[in-house]
Amino acid sequence: MKFLTFIFIFAFTFANAQTTIQQVPDDYGYLVKVGQQAPDFTTETTDGKTVKLSDYKGKVVMLQFTASWCGVCRKEMPHIEKDIWQKHKDNSDFALFGIDLDEPREKVEKFGKQIPVSYPLLLDPKGGIFYSYAQKGAGVTRNVIIDKTGKIVYMTRLFKQEEFDEMKSVIEKLLK
Repeated sequence: MKFLTFIFIFAFTFANAQTTIQQVPDDYGYLVKVGQQAPDFTTETTDGKTVKLSDYKGKVVMLQFTASWCGVCRKEMPHIEKDIWQKHKDNSDFALFGIDLDEPREKVEKFGKQIPVSYPLLLDPKGGIFYSYAQKGAGVTRNVIIDKTGKIVYMTRLFKQEEFDEMKSVIEKLLK
């Protein structure tokens, strides 16, 4: 009986050690919280394909909020392309979408080619998607990682190498 109790306590402790919840600073300007269901949305890619977030349940999803006028976004996007998209684009359990804040299709297409990125860029007319995740007036450079159940598990703000590396690690763990 003592052995079974030990096994139970060990298993419980190990399981809880694997589910650390990220503490997101208040000044990041998020409306959403880690652990909650990601707000659903429907929009289009620059080539006119419809994307509905809830259709990706069962996959690990990365949402990268961006805009062509954002200098930090332009700095971060090549890292996302190289270190995340190129590594996981062929994994059927992974999806990555750049969500461009309130810019016309032609501008978003040009922006994607300038960086360049090959992951899909989504249109966000009037910021409807962005403002369901972040406060009005909050900066656009941010990433949201969603697990296979549709829950938010990690969020970033601006481009900080340490946070970016941790985000890559979270994606790796979720895809195992």
